[in-house]
Amino acid sequence: MRLFLVWLVNAVSLLLVAYLMPAISINSFTTALIVALVLGLINTVIRPLLVLLTLPVTLLTLGLFIFVINGLLFWWVGKLIDGFTVQGFWAGVWGALVYSVISWGLAALFLRKKG
Repeated sequence: MRLFLVWLVNAVSLLLVAYLMPAISINSFTTALIVALVLGLINTVIRPLLVLLTLPVTLLTLGLFIFVINGLLFWWVGKLIDGFTVQGFWAGVWGALVYSVISWGLAALFLRKKG
């Protein structure tokens, strides 16, 4: 149940990013659900490999290269899925950053652990 709620929070976060940033657009809530699923899978499988492979560059830039990786993956998902548009690399970087902040905030608000 919690995984389903995280998925919904991420989809709503994507819709908010598309609302706040004119360079990013999403056609529907269904598309947002699909994009949230694909982004979750990519961030689980591909991102750790990229971080490991680019570790020297990441260390040299004091971790700032992670923003490049996140932006490229966000932009790449925009190319993969119809109905989700990211207009360029910098839109991907800023979109990934805003998406992270919004999804973190919504998760903190709605997905608190009871205990």
